[in-house]
Amino acid sequence: MTVLKIGLVDLDTSHPGSFVPILRKLGHEVAAVYDGGIINPEGYAAKFAQDHGIATVCESVADMVDRVDIALIHSCDWDIHIERARPFVEAGKAVFLDKPIAGNVRDLNQIVQWVKGGARITGGSSLRSCNEVREWREQGVPREEWVYALAGCAVDEFNYGIHAYSMLHGLMGPGVRQVRYIGGSAESQRQYELMWEDGRRGVVSVGKTSGYLPFYANVVTQKRVDYIKVNNGNLYQSLLETVLPYLAGSAPADIAIEQLVEVELAAIAAKLSFEQGGAAVALSEIPESYAGYDGAVFAKSYKELKYPSAK
Repeated sequence: MTVLKIGLVDLDTSHPGSFVPILRKLGHEVAAVYDGGIINPEGYAAKFAQDHGIATVCESVADMVDRVDIALIHSCDWDIHIERARPFVEAGKAVFLDKPIAGNVRDLNQIVQWVKGGARITGGSSLRSCNEVREWREQGVPREEWVYALAGCAVDEFNYGIHAYSMLHGLMGPGVRQVRYIGGSAESQRQYELMWEDGRRGVVSVGKTSGYLPFYANVVTQKRVDYIKVNNGNLYQSLLETVLPYLAGSAPADIAIEQLVEVELAAIAAKLSFEQGGAAVALSEIPESYAGYDGAVFAKSYKELKYPSAK
């Protein structure tokens, strides 16, 4: 096994701290960290490095590039993912983009173009590759037996809601054609129906709720009904075990980049469908100029939650 030197970029969420012990357990070195200060106060990166036994705190992304083999980018503001990834891509280093990968078509197209040009980039939600989804998919249920599925979670429609889209995509596979808003409200949850190229349909239910909801799915086929509830404790290891061989250059990607970004495209299409009163929106017809989800606005709200005194 090749020991990878891994860099953590932007320590905004709980993910970097959760990833460190798993990366080491898998035999890799967390070599450096960098934090842009969008969420965290000055000195946070140094404290994080000290707490986690990481040798190098970088002053910039450019300072990290030559120190690592792979960059894991955890920026809470998904609109800066392209900016953060570019130096690594140009240096031929692999990149993992934490969920959501991007919030607009323009950025997603840039990622696809980079990969087509030879870059190794992956990322997104851990729900696509979680054990429960993988085990259900491995049953090999024929597509002609498909009836319907519902996947859902709570908190918000994109930063957290992307997990529901990813879980549904993991269960049904790639090939989403269009999305339409079918009901609900911002005060509870909204429901969106996704249609696949082969005619199969599924629903996601996303948005805030008054209490905690697990990641869940109900899957109905001609012969059975399955309720799937995800064990959150296994999510990150399953994700890293899935993506690291590809990022290391020792295995093909587990999913083509065009198929991977369908998850974010579906969520963007859902937002546009809601704004258009429930009209069906094809993923291929989302305007590149459409604003999508605003990462800076989300990052501001996330900072206010993480550091209430910083309001």
